[in-house]
Amino acid sequence: MAASDVVEQQEQPWSRQRLRSTNERLLLERLRRLGSASRAQLARETGLSKPTVSSALAALESAGLVHEVGTHAPERGRTAVLYAPDPAAGYALGVDVGRGWLRVAVADLDGTLVARSDVRNRARGSDAMADLVVATARQVVANSGVDPAEVVHGVVGTPGVYDERQRRVRYAMHLPGWGRAGLFDRMHEELGVPLEVHNDANLAALGEYTYGVGAGSRLFAYIMIGTGLGMGVVSDGRLFTGAHGLAGEIGFLPWPGQRRKPERLEDAVSGVAVVEAARRFGMTGQLTAKSVFDAARQGDPAAVEAVGLEGERIAHTVAAATAVLDPDLVVLGGGVGHSVDLLLRPVRDHLRTLTPLRPKIAPSRLGEDAVLLGAVATALGTARDLVFERRSAGP
Repeated sequence: MAASDVVEQQEQPWSRQRLRSTNERLLLERLRRLGSASRAQLARETGLSKPTVSSALAALESAGLVHEVGTHAPERGRTAVLYAPDPAAGYALGVDVGRGWLRVAVADLDGTLVARSDVRNRARGSDAMADLVVATARQVVANSGVDPAEVVHGVVGTPGVYDERQRRVRYAMHLPGWGRAGLFDRMHEELGVPLEVHNDANLAALGEYTYGVGAGSRLFAYIMIGTGLGMGVVSDGRLFTGAHGLAGEIGFLPWPGQRRKPERLEDAVSGVAVVEAARRFGMTGQLTAKSVFDAARQGDPAAVEAVGLEGERIAHTVAAATAVLDPDLVVLGGGVGHSVDLLLRPVRDHLRTLTPLRPKIAPSRLGEDAVLLGAVATALGTARDLVFERRSAGP
């Protein structure tokens, strides 16, 4: 026997297995896009032969990756069985760590949230915050009724930028101690779920693209205005993070403020800045950004002036982002984003005086859920691959 024949015989089983796996993955992805389909429809959609489709569907059904969801009776021909991905084949975990709130959710492979919890973040240090994340995530999984082993991947959204090499978050100034190395490794070990860590504004942008007003945009910028200031950029459905993961950290841009030390843009455009401006204009008492915006709606002169100043500063932020990125859409979100109804007019008016560029500006559709839903959407991308690999590999 020639050596080439031996090589061919050795490669054939592996090649056949790879081809089967490729066909099964193709059908599963097409079913996710279609929702449900018959064998004949899948053959038309993929170009695969009907016997190949039938064989691949049988393998996917045996692995628990697809299931029958009904039938379709055409005007002519036989009734066709409809198949869809089984959403209970695995689950993903999404976590949004904010200074004021911690939000955690478990989603099935269709992206449907099966359990969720929003709790006040009263942690006084990084260890307490890590404990809170672990305890809340465990409780959410327990409330979902899902076997913890079926939660295959998790994504955590946090202020700052995660340094993969040093295993820690950097630039999370509003969460004291959160930059300590090893915290996320510890949470992964205690939860037993692989965890990715991403910047919260980036995840909010992905959430808005997947579920919100950014859907279909070619390039859009999500500006998160809350305790701090951040921006996520999505181009053709993909997040742009830059060479070191720092793209969108617009809070570090210099700002010509009134203080002796140099100010950053974050010092001027944030919930804290709204409160400081309101005090300068004469408001007193226990103030929050929300109370200032509420007072502006009631016509309080100091509050109206503070909101107008915030609109002017946001316009500068939008002008800078527009000049660099040329987005077709700018989404305003975060805590201050809840009051976009008051901000849109001053932002647009000031933008006309700052730049000839005119991007569409819209409020976030997802509000406080943007980071959490972005975390879920990101976790699902990996979870679906992991579930396919585990289940299609067999025992």
